[in-house]
Amino acid sequence: MCGIAGIFFKKAETNPTLGQALVDMLDGCQHRGLDSTGFALYENTFKGLRLRFIVDDDADATVARVKAALAEQGAKLVNEKREGASFVVEVKYDGEIRPFAYAMEHAAKLVSIGSALDIIKDVGTAHDLDRIYGIKSIAGSHGVGHVRLATESEVKPEAAHPFWATGFSDVAIVHNGQITNYWKMRRRLEARGFEFRTDNDSELIAVYLADKLAQGETLELALEQSVDDLDGVFSFLVSTKDGIGFAKDRLAAKPMVMFENDDLVAIASEEVSLNRLFPGRPLSTTEPAPGTFRTWSR
Repeated sequence: MCGIAGIFFKKAETNPTLGQALVDMLDGCQHRGLDSTGFALYENTFKGLRLRFIVDDDADATVARVKAALAEQGAKLVNEKREGASFVVEVKYDGEIRPFAYAMEHAAKLVSIGSALDIIKDVGTAHDLDRIYGIKSIAGSHGVGHVRLATESEVKPEAAHPFWATGFSDVAIVHNGQITNYWKMRRRLEARGFEFRTDNDSELIAVYLADKLAQGETLELALEQSVDDLDGVFSFLVSTKDGIGFAKDRLAAKPMVMFENDDLVAIASEEVSLNRLFPGRPLSTTEPAPGTFRTWSR
């Protein structure tokens, strides 16, 4: 099961309804996964990098390790806060992202890093997370979300989705499906020095796409190649600082529906999620064809 949803506002870099829209969309497909919920939100409100960590039972020790690692990497701490299962910092850092991200991963469980991206995920429903993290109040340009039915790992915050592209900033993925050539592709990336923090195939997709973007390819081309390179059944959404995209495998066993007008594009596993954005209104929706991909950017 599991359910995915994403929304991209075409006309404004900051839309006050981003958080509300994603909460409503994920609530609409929450029946597809009640174990945990997550949001990847893009807020263009500050300069620098935001890092979100999962804090364990010994939260004070985790926070101390994070601060020590930041100082060791030469990152200047600007803001910090504890909320729910997370410790969030905003820093000024001018160095290379990959070694910095890997170093911070060794200090604590890093959920996301980016100049716009913030991944908020935890055990519970979309409304549970809204009560803890204030999701509905978050404004931004676009975002993706996921409701999870646990099938391959424990029910805990760090196992929830979305996943960020480990070692890269501002790239996130939500995925419904299974990648059957996971280990083959992961070993190839590891041979080039990439690190992985989980055995989840969604993390692999994120790193695979972010690597192609880092090499200068467009998101559209990267998604086109993913349809051939990834074996299995999948429907996924990927988000970057500048936009959003989707890809479906050629068997098209995993559902995906889309609505687009002049103001926004919204994509989800089920039409009920799209209906939550326009209650009481009939929608002209489409289902992407097997083996297709598409992107939107500002």
